[in-house]
Amino acid sequence: VQLQAFGGGLVQAGNSLTLSCAASGRTSIIVAVGWFRQAPGKEREFVASIDWSTGRTYVPDSVKGRFTISRDNAKNTIYLQMNSLKAEDTAVYYCAARSSSYFIRTHYRKYNYWGQGTEVTVSS
Repeated sequence: VQLQAFGGGLVQAGNSLTLSCAASGRTSIIVAVGWFRQAPGKEREFVASIDWSTGRTYVPDSVKGRFTISRDNAKNTIYLQMNSLKAEDTAVYYCAARSSSYFIRTHYRKYNYWGQGTEVTVSS
């Protein structure tokens, strides 16, 4: 499985940005896709996940109400819609896929495949 994340950039606080994660290769083994972010000097943080087959989603309280994850199975693409962005959302965002059961897994070690990351900078 190969993942490519893109869509990052510089955005002003309060605005929105949508990231995309394109999956290729053996996508049939994907059970779930998650988005993580990592700011300089900080741990990698989980921000959303989606069940590849059913589309069920999970978003932690830290970003609930602002971040939405969705999918387009025809395009093998997962999206992360980020609204009301804050300076503290500045980070490199990664998409990751797991081939084991259950889509709510918040630790990065539970994901087997990773994209290269796309940088999001929110200016205040």
